[in-house]
Amino acid sequence: MSEHRIALHWSRNGGPFERGNYSPDHLIRYAGGQTLQGSPSSAFGGNDAHADPEQLLLSSLSACHMLTFLAVAANRGYVIDSYNDDAMAVLDKNAEGRIAVIKAILAPKVVFSGDKKPDADEYAKLHERAHVGCFIANSIKTAVEFRL
Repeated sequence: MSEHRIALHWSRNGGPFERGNYSPDHLIRYAGGQTLQGSPSSAFGGNDAHADPEQLLLSSLSACHMLTFLAVAANRGYVIDSYNDDAMAVLDKNAEGRIAVIKAILAPKVVFSGDKKPDADEYAKLHERAHVGCFIANSIKTAVEFRL
């Protein structure tokens, strides 16, 4: 078992605070000292220059899948030179009629090197194994699709 922490800070900073009239911008501090500015997307009155919660969820899912994929591939003797993902999350109403991230689409592009390279079926199986082992995927209701 392990624990993972962040520190989130929001302040009115003397500005207005009434329905529809306050700054939603906030700061997220990670254990290593890194900070990230957060805000809802502009569709919800936020600042697109900052990371929104949906992007943060998607980045967690994408990173977890990548890290698990790298481990699965290394365990099977593959050598990977690069891994890139242009992922997308879809925000819509779920089956209960609530707004949710209903779907995440991961589109990893992996470059292998060396003599051992997976064929299309083995490549898909590596991603299946990574998905099953991904801690974040195991923690969410969001449907996860792959564009390989």
